[in-house]
Amino acid sequence: MRQITFQRGFQAKPAGSCLVSFGRTRVLCSASIENEVPQYRRGKGGWLTAEYAMMPGSTSPRKKRDGIKQDGRSVEIQRLIGRALRAAVDIDKMGEVTIAIDCDVIDADGGTRTAAITGAWIAVHDALAELASRQKQKAGAAHYLLGQVAAMSVGIVKGQVEVDLDYAKDSTAEVDMNLIMRCPLGGGAGDFVEVQGTGEHGVFPRAKLDELLAAGSSAIDELFRLQRAALA
Repeated sequence: MRQITFQRGFQAKPAGSCLVSFGRTRVLCSASIENEVPQYRRGKGGWLTAEYAMMPGSTSPRKKRDGIKQDGRSVEIQRLIGRALRAAVDIDKMGEVTIAIDCDVIDADGGTRTAAITGAWIAVHDALAELASRQKQKAGAAHYLLGQVAAMSVGIVKGQVEVDLDYAKDSTAEVDMNLIMRCPLGGGAGDFVEVQGTGEHGVFPRAKLDELLAAGSSAIDELFRLQRAALA
């Protein structure tokens, strides 16, 4: 893996925030508490939603800002982030509040969605700790959390299985895959939340799929450890 760091509490105003770096990919993740829920969640508990955007200077050439209509890639990724983080939170326990996650890519060098999910979990943890304080839940964030969630890219590059692909490797990979997993709070065996995989330049055998899953799972175990270290 590339060097991975978490700068917890990077912003002052959101209930939780984290600047996450996967090598030269950097994503600012924040989690805010809003005292409302969508109509279909009224009387049922809380909600968690996510937005994702790439800042104009995150790529070269400059990326134009999203207007009223977001580009399809951003919409797909923010839905992925929302699904991944909802797998970690018991939203029925939250009361009628929404955790709104914002993931803004500052520098893009491959793996922005996996970095966003992994860093956003830390921001969500801290937002839930704030919610627990407001609701006088002595267990803190753990009252609402079902586990840790982290994500990792993995692929086949020049016939070899590699994890945490930067842009140069991702753009030439024969197989490109993103794995999202959840493990119990405090550690333990992880289970898959979502698997996205594509043979970019043809097909690949079952044996290679097994290698990809094994390598990605091992890398995510390390992400879980780094998340716990950041919280400690």
